[in-house]
Amino acid sequence: MLSAAPHRARRAGVVGSPVAHSLSPVLHRAAYDALGLTWWSFEATQVAPGGLRGHVEQLPDDWAGLAVTMPLKEEALAVGTRVGAAAALSGAANTLVRAGSGWLADNTDVHGVVQALVEAGLQQPRRAVVLGGGATARSTLVALHEMGAREVTFVVREGLRGRTAELAARLGTDVRVLPLHGTRLVLDAAVADVVVSTLPPGADPCALVVPDGASAPVVMDVVYRPWPSRFAAAVGAASAGRVPVVRGTDMLLHQAVRQVELLTGHNGPVRAMRAALETEGAETA
Repeated sequence: MLSAAPHRARRAGVVGSPVAHSLSPVLHRAAYDALGLTWWSFEATQVAPGGLRGHVEQLPDDWAGLAVTMPLKEEALAVGTRVGAAAALSGAANTLVRAGSGWLADNTDVHGVVQALVEAGLQQPRRAVVLGGGATARSTLVALHEMGAREVTFVVREGLRGRTAELAARLGTDVRVLPLHGTRLVLDAAVADVVVSTLPPGADPCALVVPDGASAPVVMDVVYRPWPSRFAAAVGAASAGRVPVVRGTDMLLHQAVRQVELLTGHNGPVRAMRAALETEGAETA
């Protein structure tokens, strides 16, 4: 009886700047192990801003694709010879998948945000607050629109970016813009159903206020390292620990599940990937 032919090695990885903090290798390797894809490997590579296209062009044929983290998500969109619907809408891609002689640029962050917020108990939000206005904020805006939000307040450092304003207009979202410095953001479900911070890990948030007796909105920070982030710590201080903050690992998990599906053609093993993330998170929180 002839033995089965060996599988051709397949490689994937995550790129960004910085990238050492990324938990994508933990998630993707756990998925490959659970799926029995022993011929797949996943690695992290530091790629400086402006260098993504050159990096992609020199990848050998055994590379199936890339997860893309900040600040390369807009560059990833430009690299794509095909563009997925979520990436085209948000103007940012966090995933590149080899497609023939070119690359599919797609956005799984939108899926990640939706699933994380659903797991946190958010249902049919009407009003939302988003801290930050960059690529991740646009993915968050698309996700919130999918869930039903039609009023979004952006709290930003220096005015709302053009692409983000254009996306909001395209979605028909009623937008309010507040300055990051000088705003006192009230964390009250009577003001907003959900608050999402897309600020970088080291950024100071605006002043936060939690009225006595207020019903807390769902609060999420897309950051997962370091934890608690400055935003999460500020929420904890303002609420005396009464308002929980959804850590960015939940979003990370679900966007990676969708990435695994795009790269391998197999359903992402959520349970195995969550277990790997929880093990790693217990060691690095």
